[in-house]
Amino acid sequence: MAEGRRHRVLVVEDEDNIALALEFLMEREGYAHDRVADGAEALPRIRAIQPDLVLLDVMLPGASGYEICQDVRLDPALKDVKILMMTARGSSIEKRKGLAIGADGFITKPFELKALRDEVRRLLDGQA
Repeated sequence: MAEGRRHRVLVVEDEDNIALALEFLMEREGYAHDRVADGAEALPRIRAIQPDLVLLDVMLPGASGYEICQDVRLDPALKDVKILMMTARGSSIEKRKGLAIGADGFITKPFELKALRDEVRRLLDGQA
């Protein structure tokens, strides 16, 4: 991260209550953040703001988190964007699929805020 610049986090989540909790945590941690609720809006927003991290729900209207993750990984201009996928379907198959298409991390909902905070810090501090 450039000196003096806050990490930028894009929250891609269609459930308002979860998005509000995520935005609260990002604010408390001192990250600049933005949100989109529709999968179809995610990739254009990622390209526009080039966030340091995307908190990406798997099940979204418009496009799935898997599709978005794959599209980000296919775009060389977005190679430095970290992706933390989130899903309520926490099977090991889902996790393996997410990591196989290029996610940097995977967390199951409902998640403990401490676990999420630790994972976000791990990814943003370059220890991924």
